[in-house]
Amino acid sequence: MKVSEILSTSTKAFPSLEIVPPLRGLTKEELLESIAPFMEFNPKYINVTSHRDEYEFREEADGTFSRHLVRNRISETTVCAAIMSRYDIDVVPHLICGGSTQEEIESKLDNLEFLGINNILALRGDCMTGEKRFTATPGGYRYASELVEGIRSYQGSAGYRRSRKLEKDSPVSLEMADDRYFCIGVGAYPEKHFEAPNIETDIANLRKKVDAGADYIITQMFFDNKVYYDFVEKCREAGITVPIIPGLKPLSTVRQIGTLPEAFSLDIPLELTEAMKDAGEDRKAAYRIGTEWCTMQCKDLIAHGVPAVHFYTMGKSENIVKILQECF
Repeated sequence: MKVSEILSTSTKAFPSLEIVPPLRGLTKEELLESIAPFMEFNPKYINVTSHRDEYEFREEADGTFSRHLVRNRISETTVCAAIMSRYDIDVVPHLICGGSTQEEIESKLDNLEFLGINNILALRGDCMTGEKRFTATPGGYRYASELVEGIRSYQGSAGYRRSRKLEKDSPVSLEMADDRYFCIGVGAYPEKHFEAPNIETDIANLRKKVDAGADYIITQMFFDNKVYYDFVEKCREAGITVPIIPGLKPLSTVRQIGTLPEAFSLDIPLELTEAMKDAGEDRKAAYRIGTEWCTMQCKDLIAHGVPAVHFYTMGKSENIVKILQECF
């Protein structure tokens, strides 16, 4: 089922999850077992992140350096297929601009359609390691809004057959291909993207993604619910009417009060910051504080009528499971 259909038919808030594809060397069974603890809470879908290929320079015997492609993780499409083979749940692979040409993106869409996957989260993606600003792949998309437009223009297998006049004895309907085959979600930063000069400009860019055909929005993590409520209000004032799903992640270590703001350009409230600092070297205390804070956030969001709550698991399950037990 498409996420848009799930959102329109659900009568109460539901959880969804986001996982990171495993590093090479992890087995399919290990991946599926890591998801198992979540399934009793009936998440409606699982997002699978995408990571662009990286390059590294290696010194050769003659002293010169050559560039080598490095793929450290299993692809998001492969992970989605593995999940679908075990669990009766919808999957939402992430599709990013970085690292792919438009033709390569179309090939990825072909693979998703072939597998029966009709949900996508369309993102620009991060910079390559060592870059300070995002650089589009030659022949690729520069912005998430362009990627959304590209997905909306995708004609699928019916379009492919029609363009090659493979109409005779074809089991595929050759009616005009449905440009709404994919349900498209997009991301948003409630505290603005670090590259945006102000929140108004960032929301204007978000509006471009929605106007291009996005069906819903998932926010980056935040630790103060007022940030989310204010963001939603600003979006509605800007004419954005699609559902806006809050994204949450519980803190699990004291170190994260420094690393997460740096990585995601977000604020952590003073009360939470001080509580985590007071935990000091007591890792169990820090873990408990982060879990309790996120539980409080989740309950408050549900009380305010959010359509769903999206959890960034970051490969961890115990704290998310505790929150799901308390809230759903």
